[in-house]
Formats: sequence, structure tokens, C-alpha cells
Amino acid sequence: MNKNEQPIGVFDSGIGGLTVLKALKARLPSESFLYLGDTARLPYGIKSKQTVANYALQAAKFLVDCEIKMLIIACNTASAMALSFLKQQFSSIPIIGVIEPGAQAACDASKTGHIVVAATEATIANQAYTHAIHCLMPTAKITGQACSLFVTLAEEGWLDDEITALVAGRYLLPHFNHQDTQADCLLLGCTHFPALIPTLHKVLGDRITIVDSAKTTANAVARVLDLQQICATNQKSGAIKYYLTDISPRFASIAAYFLQQPIDVSNLQLVDILKN
Repeated sequence: MNKNEQPIGVFDSGIGGLTVLKALKARLPSESFLYLGDTARLPYGIKSKQTVANYALQAAKFLVDCEIKMLIIACNTASAMALSFLKQQFSSIPIIGVIEPGAQAACDASKTGHIVVAATEATIANQAYTHAIHCLMPTAKITGQACSLFVTLAEEGWLDDEITALVAGRYLLPHFNHQDTQADCLLLGCTHFPALIPTLHKVLGDRITIVDSAKTTANAVARVLDLQQICATNQKSGAIKYYLTDISPRFASIAAYFLQQPIDVSNLQLVDILKN
């Protein structure tokens, strides 16, 4: 197969990476994608760094064996703990995680230099976004806020709901409404969170810029494809194949929330990546 027409591989510990896939497909409609959700072993956020690296290696190897031209780590935990390792293991293809594009976009968006990072407890504790932002903007003030309930709300499909708004206000308004704060940017540091953006805009108002790491990752992917001259030349809409390490009855309904369109259950393929 001509390299330009080879698919792009995307993997996540489960479902959240579908927000990245949605952004990728919107930004690059002619590209084909292979999505691997390691649903049998989610969540990655409570695992050790070595375990996450091993899981990421198995997922990446499966996709590389499918002859992808590029690999996207659509998982914050795996991006933080395994990106450098995977780049060493698979040096023949470009590999992009979600953290660096999100950090760059937040630095570009913030005029005051005070950025609030909303993420899971594991990502906040890891401080991967803090390190990435400080590499780009050493003087930045970064406030981390664990928003673990956002994951549950997103998976329940309560994307634009009164309860979601109350939870968002409890988590975030103290950081933006305090009289001494100059925070002007909210960086969404979990791939589940972009599904809640309409509610977050209502809660925070127009003054706060919300940075969606899914969209910024898609823009970064587009730049690399163009730079390496491996963009799809086919003008037709590219295909998407879904691979899962476990298929639960809820996956299709949750996936529909994240993709904002129905998903064909017959298009879900169960795979055992441990055999690779």
C-alpha cells in the first residue's frame, strides 16, 4: 500500500480517546484510522509506570503490525508515561501524544499566564502538564484541579445537564471567580472532558478560554502529515476500524456520546493484543 494511503493508528486505555478520534476525523476527513481501545485493562491511571509502558507497547505493536503510517497516543496517562519509550521502540513512524499539543495551545491562549488544568487525580499527581507548560512558559502559574466525576458524567451521557453544571461549578468556579485570580484558560487534561465543553462554556462564561487537547492534537497531527508529505491523496472520506480488547454492552452507547453519532456494533472487532 502507498504510504500516503496507510491508516493512522490511535490507541487509548478505553473510551475517552474517541474524543481525539472525533477531532482527528473532523480535521482530516480523507484519512483512514484504526482505533484500539484497551478496554479489558482500563483504567491506566491507577497502574504503575512500568505497567502502563508495557500496555502501551503491546497496543502500539498491534497497530504498527497493521501497517499504520503514524501513531497517536490518545491517552493522557500513556502519553505521560510511555511516549518517549514508544518513540525509541518505533522510530520509523511519527508518534504524537496528547500532552504537548495541549500544553502549547494553553500557553498560546493564556494572556495572563495563569492556566487551570482539569484532569483526573492520576494526571494531576503526575504533573505532566505542569512540566510541559513550564518548558514552554517558565513563568506560567498552573493550578491543577482533579475532576474525577467528569469521567462518570461523560460516560453516563450527561453532557449538557443540570447536575453536570453543578459539579463543574463546584470544581472550577473557585479558581476563576476568586477576586485575586488571573486565571484565564482552562486546559482539559483528560480525553473524556471535551464531551462536556458545552456545559463548561455555560458555567465559566466567555471570558475563559477552554483548550481542548483533542482538537490541538488533531492540528499537530495535520502539521506532521504535511511536513512529512504523507497526507492521504484520496479525496473520499477515509474509513475507521475499531479494535477492542473487551466488548461490553455499554461501549456502543457511550461511544455514541463521545463521537456524537451512532456507532455500528458490527464494526467493533475483539482482539487479543497479548498474542502480538
